[in-house]
Amino acid sequence: QVQLVESGGGLVQAGGSLRLSCAASRNYVSPNSMAWYRQAPGKQRELVAGITRGGSTDYADSVKDRFTISRDNTGKTMYLQMNSLKPEDTAVYFCKAIYGGTDYWGKGTLVTVSS
Repeated sequence: QVQLVESGGGLVQAGGSLRLSCAASRNYVSPNSMAWYRQAPGKQRELVAGITRGGSTDYADSVKDRFTISRDNTGKTMYLQMNSLKPEDTAVYFCKAIYGGTDYWGKGTLVTVSS
C-alpha cells in the first residue's frame, strides 16, 4: 500500500507564492510518474502538472510559466512551486503517484488565494 502525504497549502495573497510537497511512503521504489491535480469548489478535478521518473514535465495552460513541478533525487518526493498566484488558483491540490498501472492519491491540501 502506498500513502501520499501533501503539505504546504495555506492562505496567500494574489501575486504571492507557495510550495507544495508530496511524499510517497513506499520504500525503495519510486513511482513511474507523479502529478498534481486540483479541484475548486463546484468544479471537476483537473490536472495541474505532471512529471515522469525520467524528469519530463507537463503543465496545464493555465499554470504554465507560473508553476514548476519537480522531484527529489529519490524520486519519491514531489514539489510544486507556485508563483504569481491568482484567486482562480484557489482549490484543494491533490498529489497522484502511479506505480505500475495503479493510481494512488493523497488526501489533498487546501490553497486559498485572496484578492
